[in-house]
Amino acid sequence: MTSAWIGSLLLLAIPGLFFITAWAHEKRANWNVTMGVALIGLLISSASGFLAIAGIVEFGHGFSWVTHEPVSLVMLSLISFISYINVRYSRSYMSGNREEEKRYIRWLSITLGFVTLVVVSNHMLMMLVAWIGISVALHQLLIFYPERQRAVLAAHKKYIFARIAEICLFGGVLILYVQHDSWLISDVYRNLSQADVLSNADQIAAILLAVAALVKCAQLPLHGWLIQVVEAPTPVSALLHAGIINLGGFLMIVFAPLLVLSSAAQWLLLVIGGLTTVLAALVMMTRATVKVRLAWSTMSQMGLMLVECALGLFELALLHLIAHSCYKAYAFLNSGTEVEATMKKRLAKSVAPTRADWWLGGVLASALVIALIVVAQLPAPYSPWVLLAIALTLLIAERRGRLSTASVISMLALAAVLLATYTLQKMGIHFIVEPQVTTVGMAGDIWMAVLFIAFLAGYILLRYHRDNPAMVSVWRSFYAGFYLDEFVTRLNLRFYPTRLPVRFKPKHLKIPKEELFK
Repeated sequence: MTSAWIGSLLLLAIPGLFFITAWAHEKRANWNVTMGVALIGLLISSASGFLAIAGIVEFGHGFSWVTHEPVSLVMLSLISFISYINVRYSRSYMSGNREEEKRYIRWLSITLGFVTLVVVSNHMLMMLVAWIGISVALHQLLIFYPERQRAVLAAHKKYIFARIAEICLFGGVLILYVQHDSWLISDVYRNLSQADVLSNADQIAAILLAVAALVKCAQLPLHGWLIQVVEAPTPVSALLHAGIINLGGFLMIVFAPLLVLSSAAQWLLLVIGGLTTVLAALVMMTRATVKVRLAWSTMSQMGLMLVECALGLFELALLHLIAHSCYKAYAFLNSGTEVEATMKKRLAKSVAPTRADWWLGGVLASALVIALIVVAQLPAPYSPWVLLAIALTLLIAERRGRLSTASVISMLALAAVLLATYTLQKMGIHFIVEPQVTTVGMAGDIWMAVLFIAFLAGYILLRYHRDNPAMVSVWRSFYAGFYLDEFVTRLNLRFYPTRLPVRFKPKHLKIPKEELFK
């Protein structure tokens, strides 16, 4: 009992320390203090997670507003780690202007405090308040350069969509409170885990939470702001893509028993998340700017994560969330180097796969995946394995790349290693969260398998047949993102207009003649 109370207070101290350090930057930016808080959070969450998973210490009877669930502790460790890296990078990135440094680190600390508060919350109202706090604090970072039109417009759209997500989240948790007579997520989780069917009210709550997750994860067509906030400082983009936008998936994992009993919520995630997964990945191929490509990639990955939740693969969704967060933090903070690497790839010659290469890759990849499914007696759903087979097909067929060439044997060995690593990680994550059976069944599995096959066809057409006259209009549509953001932007500005900063136009400046001859 005492250890549980101490653990609860320590977990709650992490966001508290971030909030306190936000006011420690009045005279100067104390980067070391914020990095120290992130390290403390990493140590506390990692130690608590190890003790809880190993069963050495029983957490569960402490302060009821704080959760000691392994999922939350893993998320807290992840966020603390990314926070430390982000603050350390920001220290060099923002150096040079003391006032900007103080303003930046202050809002960054507040944002990190609310993010950590969300993942340790066991009280739905506390989680909602922290969820809103993230949006408010992040808004100040997104408009850190208020003279940039695209940044202000993107933040304006994000502001509107955030309110939609918050309304849906509030409606969902309010219904759950009325139905289960408790604000505690653990009580709601326990009640729903024992239920066979949902009431109509719980069905509505599941749909509202699914909508909140979709909006939070910037799924089509409410995605444009995520593409345009690359105008914000690079560390802000890294934090957004690595530690904030994936909270929609975390929300679905937390309320897993509710989601698996609601066919409507599952199909909502499968349709919108599935289409976003495929279309965003294909649109990314048409873009040249590194940060914009990364933003489209995030949309696709978040859609896939929500699809995994809808299929009941919550352990895979958590593994996906962790891997994506680490990769995107690295990718954004290393985006300067990525520009040079991308230029080298485009200038280097490549050999397009032949028809025989595609058949060889498809047969070998399918054989590997099917063999694993049969030997390990893996249950449905099988659509994620279809996606993995497609990825291995591309790996083998495109072995003659722009910068390197590999043999079929080496690519086959690499594919086998990747397949084994993926399977072991998926099995290992069962200690934290387990898969659950959903109601969409085979229909949802077939829907996603068809979408993944469509992605493969679109990938081949866009990459190897873009010079075909019939592909010109198709390429243009993908490059424009099907003009969805333009339509949504006009709709936003019509119903909730804002004043954008005046752009600096040197051509229209009237400079006195005497100034020209000084």
